[in-house]
This record gives sequence, structure tokens and C-alpha cells, in this order.
Amino acid sequence: MQEDETNYQNYEYIDPNIKLRDLEEKQRVLKDRIILIGQNMIETKEENAEKILELKKDVEILKESMERIKSFLQTIANELSKFARKDELEILSKQVKMFEPLNLK
Repeated sequence: MQEDETNYQNYEYIDPNIKLRDLEEKQRVLKDRIILIGQNMIETKEENAEKILELKKDVEILKESMERIKSFLQTIANELSKFARKDELEILSKQVKMFEPLNLK
């Protein structure tokens, strides 16, 4: 920008209207760039907001899934206490072998 000003200073005979037109053109270009940057920022913000909403939905789905898994595991844990242990089955097996009701002689 300083180069333009020095160019104008070197040529004193340049019409002030030309200087004004150049400055107005630069101002218009800057204004267009600022508008474009603003539009890009708005688009980026909207895209990020959509992504955040999707992530929130995914987190909620994961929370629900985790709750179902916890409930299922709790049910399994409660049911496991109702089953006989291996050592108890071995004791019963030995008692049946000792009695052997089908092998009566």
C-alpha cells in the first residue's frame, strides 16, 4: 500500500479521481473479503454445531447401551448364585457312586 502512495507522490499530475477510484476499489475488495470470511465462519459454526449434536446423540445411545449391559450383567450375577458350584457337584457325584442304586447285586 505504501508503494501505491509513493507512486502517486512521484506523479503529481495524476488525477485525484483516479486515486479515489483506486482507494474505493481497494475498499470494495476488502469489504468483499470480510463478507466472505464472515460467511465461511458462519458455515463452519453451523457444521460444528451439527457435529456436536450428532456426538451428543451418540453419547446418549452409548449411555443407554451401557445401562442395558450393566442391567444384564447384574441379572447374570444374581442368577449365578443360584447354580451349584463344581465342588458341590463332585460331592453329589461321589455320593451317587457310593450308593449306586442300579448296581444292586
